[in-house]
Amino acid sequence: MKRMYCYALLLALLGGPAQAQSLSGSWQGVETDTGDREGYWPTLLRVQQSQSGKVLGVLYQEVGGAPQVSVTFQVRATRTGGGLQLTHEGKLAETGRSLFSYWCDGAITFTYDPAQEKLTGRAAYRPVGDCDHGTFTLYRIKLKSAATVPANAETTIRVSGRNVLWYADAELKQPVATGNAYRTRLATTTTFYLVQGYYPTRESAALPITIRVDAATPVAQPLPVALLPPPPLARLRTDDLPSLPPTLRPQTAAPVIPTKAVVLPTVLFKLGTPELLADGLPALAQLAAQLKANPALTILVAGHTDKVGEPQKNQVLSEQRAEAVKTYLIKSGVASQRIQTVGYGDARPLYASPDARNRRVEVQALEE
Repeated sequence: MKRMYCYALLLALLGGPAQAQSLSGSWQGVETDTGDREGYWPTLLRVQQSQSGKVLGVLYQEVGGAPQVSVTFQVRATRTGGGLQLTHEGKLAETGRSLFSYWCDGAITFTYDPAQEKLTGRAAYRPVGDCDHGTFTLYRIKLKSAATVPANAETTIRVSGRNVLWYADAELKQPVATGNAYRTRLATTTTFYLVQGYYPTRESAALPITIRVDAATPVAQPLPVALLPPPPLARLRTDDLPSLPPTLRPQTAAPVIPTKAVVLPTVLFKLGTPELLADGLPALAQLAAQLKANPALTILVAGHTDKVGEPQKNQVLSEQRAEAVKTYLIKSGVASQRIQTVGYGDARPLYASPDARNRRVEVQALEE
């Protein structure tokens, strides 16, 4: 904040009151673009919002490279038609003050990106000294995947945030992963402790995220990639069906699917989307017939992508592809509770990228 504090804050959310989402939590990031080309101010904004809409917050900032110079003040907020109006209630603490330093005051307009859990703000300060403007970029860690997972199933836990670090203990001595996605198997309910490496401050703290485990759901071990038979063509066509494994050839009565594993022949998707190609629908139709003929059978649908694009986006895309197959099966009359899904992103290609055959799903029967 250019050695300053903000006297009033204005958060204008994207959309109207019906679209507004809670901003409760810890937002961590930085203020830049204040006119000082080399200056930056690590920032931590804590927001607590009640059901009535009343919001209380604390804003903490340090001088970049000199964390001993900092300010902390309390803010109060009132819900408005466009978002939230935050005002300064009083300075709680200040360190490193000198006769020649000061903290500016003014207003900041933030926009909220719910997909990234990101606040982008533009400050307009009262013209005192060299106070003028500033730009804020803040992120919040938030769980983006399911809070409950099957026991012993390979699961991808996804969170928002910037430069996220995962730990197994509150003391942050046992690192387990980095980034926005962590693929793991959980046998019991587990709590992870997450921090952001994006402009951390002395006041930054770990956020505990607990993943519950549904021990009642039996899950088989995933089929190793090496056991998957290569598809005969880049696209699955109706006239290719005679060359498919016997369990997937059209028959007058759908055969029993083995409980150990069933590998669905490659079903391709349009590049960069979870949209199924029409050429893959015959195999899905046959799979649906098999499932309806065996109502006690449950399956795991795994989505995959090619190694093109950003890994984080590929992870989301793979999960969407698995869900697209599940949606098809549900529309074909298969009960949703019989279908579990998982995405592996671009981590398990069958062919050297780029290759369209990596845009696929795999289906595995689960142990009863």
